[in-house]
Amino acid sequence: MTCEHRCGNACGRPAPNTSDNAYLGDLIAEAVSRRSLFRTGAVAAAVGVAGSIAVPAAGSAEDSSMAPRGLRFEPVAPNTADAVVVPEGYRQQIVIRWGDPILEGTPEFDPDAPTAEAQAGQFGYNCDHLALLDHPGDRGGKVLIANHEYTDEPLMFAGYDGDDPAREQVEIAWAAHGLSIVALEADGRSGELTPRVGEELNRRITVTTEFELTGPAAGSELVRTTADPDGRKVLGTFNNCGGGITPWGTVLSAEENFNQYFANADEVTDPQARERLARYGMPRGASGRKWERFDPRFDLAAEPNEANRHGYIVEIDPFDPDSTPRKHTALGRFKHEAANLRVAGDGTVVAYMGDDERFDYFYKFVSSRKMRGGGSRRAREHNLRLLEEGALYVAVFTGDSPDGEIDGSGDLPSDGEFGGVGEWVLLAAGDESFVDGMSAEEVYVCTRLAADAVGATKMDRPEDVEPHPATGKVYIALTNNSDRGAAGLPGADEVNPRNGNRHGQIVELTERDGDPTGTAFSWNLLLVCGDPEDSDTYYGGFPKEQVSPISCPDNLAFDPHGNLWVATDGNALGSNDGLFGVALSGAGRGQVKQFLTVPRGAETCGPIIEDRRVLVAVQHPGEIDGATFENPASAWPDGPGGIPRPSVVNVTEKRYGRIGL
Repeated sequence: MTCEHRCGNACGRPAPNTSDNAYLGDLIAEAVSRRSLFRTGAVAAAVGVAGSIAVPAAGSAEDSSMAPRGLRFEPVAPNTADAVVVPEGYRQQIVIRWGDPILEGTPEFDPDAPTAEAQAGQFGYNCDHLALLDHPGDRGGKVLIANHEYTDEPLMFAGYDGDDPAREQVEIAWAAHGLSIVALEADGRSGELTPRVGEELNRRITVTTEFELTGPAAGSELVRTTADPDGRKVLGTFNNCGGGITPWGTVLSAEENFNQYFANADEVTDPQARERLARYGMPRGASGRKWERFDPRFDLAAEPNEANRHGYIVEIDPFDPDSTPRKHTALGRFKHEAANLRVAGDGTVVAYMGDDERFDYFYKFVSSRKMRGGGSRRAREHNLRLLEEGALYVAVFTGDSPDGEIDGSGDLPSDGEFGGVGEWVLLAAGDESFVDGMSAEEVYVCTRLAADAVGATKMDRPEDVEPHPATGKVYIALTNNSDRGAAGLPGADEVNPRNGNRHGQIVELTERDGDPTGTAFSWNLLLVCGDPEDSDTYYGGFPKEQVSPISCPDNLAFDPHGNLWVATDGNALGSNDGLFGVALSGAGRGQVKQFLTVPRGAETCGPIIEDRRVLVAVQHPGEIDGATFENPASAWPDGPGGIPRPSVVNVTEKRYGRIGL
């Protein structure tokens, strides 16, 4: 999320990282200063306080004239249309919109007379991460799981007064948060997806749904409240942003900007509790949404521990509608953007996670137990506990070359890319803390403070992170950081190459010896986003005159051919946000091609790239300053006279052929 959105995230300002930990750029700049970045025949500029970067010589157009498989489509041009724009030869279908019924007996959407009861059975607001799984009882069916990150009340309600919201409006918002699980009919000839209203797997998970806390911090004093003196049952999930799918068929959902829902941190008297709340950006005084007026658990003066029960990775079993969703404390508590898994050769499960805040950190979790294969019930029950115990690490980056040597020749690395090495620093394992002065429970609940204490490297809004399904390389979307280089804050460097960075970059991380359970890695920049005509951009060495401009990478996914797909949030180049395919290997490495754009004011979320379809969640269409229910800035998807409705879109080739071939 960018600070222009009404999600409550101010991109780092509410929860400033005031530790004196090394900043990635400061560490890397030492290495960069020892080498000359000028190269015969190339255009290059040394990294320094001015914020420019070295740009390697572009490969020849002859080497990259043929796009890789999966990316053979005519790219969509940047635009500001109030529509989803797709390539020539492709078509689009609205699968489901905010307010569409999914539970039996739920009324049709009525924007002029909404109720909390109706919303509890309807598709929620601001769909984000998407998962599309095969229906367990129907070979032709699918199951869609969608996060609903936040609500935008001025666009949802006529006459909304943010200073004095009505209880019904607040309860509608509670019901519009969380997740939707909905069975779909998949047409095998056209590729269209149609919701099955009232199907037994359909489910809404909201702010009032009961969750179970698992792992080392479950039951600790830090998570006990008046309503839950045992510290093991939590009501609700909110600000669910990115997510992931487990190999055992469950879905992970990330609780991100949970701080915005709480109030009155300044009235908490215990100094240690106040420090913890401040590090997580808890509001002083009233919250923006005023939920504390209708439920005292959102009032930190009354329940200072309630905030400690949110900010986790949630696991949901979409195939068991009676199951209790779980929040895994072993994966730490921070502003989780996503969690995506890689399974080591011995069955150990590794989860990679970013903390979406300016100058915050990048983490991984390594399970204690091994995954069991096969489809037996016993194996699945075992695998459902894998994220409850393990080791939690935070990343420390350095700027040396991957082999640890600098030859002094003045040349760039032979592959033309910038990179370095890094170390995973252990914070806690099971019930044992490795952070001086903190118990294991404190590490899991106050993870940011633990990472501060061990000298973790300050990053720039690490959002989605995806391990490559074939190579195991991990791709990290760093969306942007306009605070870079501001007074008293770290400046530009090799891995974060620009002050006032508006466009972001993508880092490629490689675990040493390909072992995700190890403690050493190397890294390099894949993309430094922005206008290709600008000298401070880098497209993996691909000729910049042959790429689509890209700004503010956010969600990531892979297609069946191994290409990386990037959804953007907050395009700072004057175009609507979109979805882009990026080649990762061969002569085409770094080639970026725009596949679609989303409507005015919208963000592209939750991409799913299958052989014959692309799904995206179109979040907050029409979210533009000054827009209201009465004065909307978008009429998508229903057209003139309609209000903007976040929706899921299915894009297929017109004859339902394979994507990008």
